[in-house]
Amino acid sequence: MNARVLTHTASVLASSVKTGMAPAQPASQSHEGTDALLFKDDAEFWYEIERLFGAAEYGAALFGEVIAIAKNIKSGDYGSWYDAHKVFADRLAAEAADQLKRGHKISARDNFLRACSYYRSSEFFLHGTPDDPRVRYAFDHTTACYRQAAALFTPAIESVEIPYEGTTLLGYFHPADTSGQPRKTLILNNGFDGSPEEMHWNGARAAVERGFNVLVFDGPGQFASVHRQGLHFRPDWEKVVTPVVDYLLTRKEVDPKKIALHGESFAGYLAPRAAAFEHRLAACIADDGVYDYGAAQFNGVPEDKREQVLAGLFAPEAPELDAMLAHAMEASSVSRWVFTQGMYTFGVDSPRKYIAATQAYHLRDGIAEQIRCPTLVCKAEKDLYFKQSAQELFDHLTCPKTMIEFTDAEGAGAHCEMGASRLAYARMYDWLDETLDAAK
Repeated sequence: MNARVLTHTASVLASSVKTGMAPAQPASQSHEGTDALLFKDDAEFWYEIERLFGAAEYGAALFGEVIAIAKNIKSGDYGSWYDAHKVFADRLAAEAADQLKRGHKISARDNFLRACSYYRSSEFFLHGTPDDPRVRYAFDHTTACYRQAAALFTPAIESVEIPYEGTTLLGYFHPADTSGQPRKTLILNNGFDGSPEEMHWNGARAAVERGFNVLVFDGPGQFASVHRQGLHFRPDWEKVVTPVVDYLLTRKEVDPKKIALHGESFAGYLAPRAAAFEHRLAACIADDGVYDYGAAQFNGVPEDKREQVLAGLFAPEAPELDAMLAHAMEASSVSRWVFTQGMYTFGVDSPRKYIAATQAYHLRDGIAEQIRCPTLVCKAEKDLYFKQSAQELFDHLTCPKTMIEFTDAEGAGAHCEMGASRLAYARMYDWLDETLDAAK
């Protein structure tokens, strides 16, 4: 989940009150962060390729492999996107299985991890038709390859099921060591479109390197929960994180006084929302900070027109607005993905209902002020809409608070510092180390 989502939604809503129809190509089709090296005519495809380049920092991709995959993709063609990734992932998975059979565990681990990454990416654009068998194939192989890789790490990464409202949430526990002694522990929460497998290279291994246990999990609306169980996002995220904390407290490796929560992307809202009500957390990181996700949909809409648009979102029928959103999906690859992903993960059947549902996701009305634990808010220079929201969140916090700003000049200005993970996690987890040490 990144700023392109909010940018496109806002541009469409703004056009609805200015002209009554969507522009042929929303202004936010332009690229965020690093200028496009590939897919110059398709911002969405370029961002996802850039995302894979970032995965290489912790072994989940190779630059040459990503280039080879991209050569077989046609801009805007979801089928070619899937096929190009699947072919590569299938080959790596088969090679890894053979390596494991012959006792080459490190080689097998590395290939299973990259296969997992490419399988995850393959089905990214297919959620407009969630019953598509390609979605199920990619999901099953993503998790299978990751579990094979996880078992080959030292210490092994454990697949876990976290009790949650009569069912379970899938997750992975990354132990800091094999001693069994209580350690500081980080809960790592992904956002709008990530997976717990992807969090391996988006924070988990960086934290393990610094002596943390790490628990990553899928909450409602996220990868395994929506694929496997049809669970959808909910704004009261403390109802999700509290069972996760309960689970951690059953493990002897966890120091109960040093449990922290790190939310990335859309979880820049989810994590502080949980921290406002779950006071057993010792620290919270919002990367990037999100104060009001619903309000951010209206950036660019004149103040005096917002009530009009809001009324249309919640009206029993709004055919003109529905037609405008449908046109936006046809005109823009970003809008097409934003709305299909939003409908899929929020459990609604139209783009308008998705935007309406986002209005419940905010930290207004004194919610942010209820956070007690030390909180770090991250702010990326080119994360245009979340950048503003990060400052709003920071300003409303009354707990001990810190802000870290990441810039384009240092290569870290894109949403969630995409492509500069080692720089970003060094700063964030150094802060977390110092914060938890000071709490002794």
